[in-house]
Amino acid sequence: MKKDTKFVASGRSKEWTRGAVNPAVVRASTVVFDSVSEMKKATQQRHSKTLFYGRRGTSTAFAFQDAMNELEGGVGCALYPSGTAAISGSLLSFLQAGDHLLVVDNVYEPTRDLCDTLLSRYGIETTYYDPLIGADIEALIQPNTKVIYLESPGSLTMEVQDVPAITHVARAHGILTMLDNTWASPVNLQPFELGVDVSIQAATKYVVGHSDVMLGTATTTAEHWDQLRENSYLLGQCTSPDDLYLALRGIRTLGVRMKQHQKNALELAYWLAKRADVDHVRHPALATCPGHEHFIRDFSGSNGLFSFVLKKGNQAGINAMLDGMEHFKIGFSWGGFESLILGHMPEHIAHLRSVTDWQQTGPLIRVHIGLEDTQDLIEDLDRGLARLAEHL
Repeated sequence: MKKDTKFVASGRSKEWTRGAVNPAVVRASTVVFDSVSEMKKATQQRHSKTLFYGRRGTSTAFAFQDAMNELEGGVGCALYPSGTAAISGSLLSFLQAGDHLLVVDNVYEPTRDLCDTLLSRYGIETTYYDPLIGADIEALIQPNTKVIYLESPGSLTMEVQDVPAITHVARAHGILTMLDNTWASPVNLQPFELGVDVSIQAATKYVVGHSDVMLGTATTTAEHWDQLRENSYLLGQCTSPDDLYLALRGIRTLGVRMKQHQKNALELAYWLAKRADVDHVRHPALATCPGHEHFIRDFSGSNGLFSFVLKKGNQAGINAMLDGMEHFKIGFSWGGFESLILGHMPEHIAHLRSVTDWQQTGPLIRVHIGLEDTQDLIEDLDRGLARLAEHL
């Protein structure tokens, strides 16, 4: 099937829909059996898509897992109550005391916090690496390195990694690779074709697409599925069938939404790139974004999230800019239908890194471009930047 057809058809086998268009919402904790032999049979088949216990999933979960496997190209999909839970659940499934972990330096802030606090207490050492390191990551590998964790593009600063170069080195050393693939969603990057072992999604964002559900996924290959599934189960990870139903609904429009997010965001990115007060735009599709050449090679498209760096600014100016926005809302997360905006001074970006220097002197503004009319968004940003300039 072509990609757009998959968004409509995935996870909709008759086993799950039973004649309806959509899989039903099946809620369950306890599953009851008619006989001891039936219970024994279900216990033996508990690793498959068999009703066994609510935490193992119902047909609603099985349908969504099928959909994510079909879209990302994985064999198994573990489900979590948030994207951060998917990150921690995946790392804890493959790491133990005494192991060494390599993590990209521009990683999502909660992931860094997890590594520096919880994982370090468990005796797992983390080394951060330059997002543009590519095959040179081999020099950082230690005898006890077990996992390389990638995020591409990276949070806030949007560097695009050379994923195939890193996974090639990892496989040569028997090291597992994980990729936070949330930015691309299941639409714009096929991680397993690039050698990735575990693909993580904050399905909260583009998969659900409406800013009303917390959900995480980790898809993987046949080689690693048993370990990911069972360790995530032991950690108690499970999800609401109501949330999974909304995620399945989100998948149906994922393709068309991403095309519109991409179109709108590129229009604003090109407008910003022409402004005299903008130093440069960090949109992976623009040549001014570090790692742009990897984006062109590996991705099939972009989305609504990017950043831009101003030549000048201060915190008072950022506050004035953001406080007066009409269509852009101030808020964390992204991936919904609405436009969002956050502003950061250079020292904040520098604080989030430990091995790479952030040499920009102006503020960084991160925007998520939603589905509003782009002219309204441009006028909103123009007025906001004018308010910022009043404080220079």
